[in-house]
Amino acid sequence: MVSKRLIREAGHRRKFLAIIDDTPECERAVAYAARRVQATNGGLVLLFVIEPGDFQHWLGVEQIMREEALATAKAALDTHAVKIRETIGIEPELVVREGKPADEIHKLIEEDQDIAIFVLAAGGSKEGPGPLVSSIAGKSAAFPIPVTVVPHNLSDEEIESLA
Repeated sequence: MVSKRLIREAGHRRKFLAIIDDTPECERAVAYAARRVQATNGGLVLLFVIEPGDFQHWLGVEQIMREEALATAKAALDTHAVKIRETIGIEPELVVREGKPADEIHKLIEEDQDIAIFVLAAGGSKEGPGPLVSSIAGKSAAFPIPVTVVPHNLSDEEIESLA
C-alpha cells in the first residue's frame, strides 16, 4: 500500500521516477520519462542507488570505497541531468540512496507523494529484461505506483512521438 499521492492538490505536480545505473537501457527510460515530463508539465526524479554490499572491507577502505561510489553516482546523475537540461529544458531532481534498489525505490515513492509514475526500460540482452523489470513480475518487489516499461530499442524520435 502506498500513501495518497498529492498531485491533484495545489502546489503539487505529478513526478516521473527513473533509475540511473550502468545498464545500457537506462538512457531509454530517462529519455522517455523526460519527454513525458515535458508533455505533461510534470517533474522528473532521477535516482541512483549505491548497493551496500560493495563496502564490506576494513574501515578505512570502506570509507574510501563509499566516497568513490558517491562520486560515481553524482557524476552519472550529473551527466543525465546536463543532457536533459540541454535537450528538453527541464531541471530534474537528483537523488542518491544507499541500499537495495527495490527497497530504496519503495522508500522514495513513500517519501515523495508527488511521484506517480515509475519508468523503466527493458534490456535487450539474452539474460533477460533486467533485474528491476524482472522484479515487477515478482510479488515481493511489486511497486505501489504504475510502472511504464520502455523497450530498449526505441530511437529518440520514436520516444518523442510516444511520449
